[in-house]
Amino acid sequence: MTIEKIARDSSTRYLQTRREEGESRGAFDTEIRRLGAVPRVETAVERAVPPAYVAEILGIEAGEAAAARKRRMFADDRLVQLADSYIPLDVAEAAGIEQPDPGRGGIISRMAEAGYEQTEITEEIEQVPATADEAALLGVDEGAQLLRITHVGRTAQGRAVEVAVHTLAPGWVLRYSVPTA
Repeated sequence: MTIEKIARDSSTRYLQTRREEGESRGAFDTEIRRLGAVPRVETAVERAVPPAYVAEILGIEAGEAAAARKRRMFADDRLVQLADSYIPLDVAEAAGIEQPDPGRGGIISRMAEAGYEQTEITEEIEQVPATADEAALLGVDEGAQLLRITHVGRTAQGRAVEVAVHTLAPGWVLRYSVPTA
């Protein structure tokens, strides 16, 4: 089966019931399964220095290491997303998420269990030109416009506990619902 469009529904994707649907490993896993496709995620976990703007959001010093989860996300063996998440080390250690498979519901569920529940998520979307590496991985021309989503998960106390940078291959549909009353 080849899926043409992948709907990323930000109004529901982070709800616990959606992230943990069946044996899902998180929002992406659920979205791809709901389309009738097979999700696969290749994850490399390391301690790394995040980009300066990410460190600033996380409230860590420039040059300080964070837990980095670098993921390549596939739908039916087609690479559809690059996603790099950065988590402060104290949060990563408390939540036990420095391994490739964080279990049912993904790292957001593990953080909640460890007392770092993400109660507010902000996502900024921008078009960016594909780097040479991104172009080669995603099958587009270098400089082609891609969508990049910078996801920031914050606790009720306002602490940023995750910054994830998602670079989407062509074929995504972004969906939002906003209450008006």
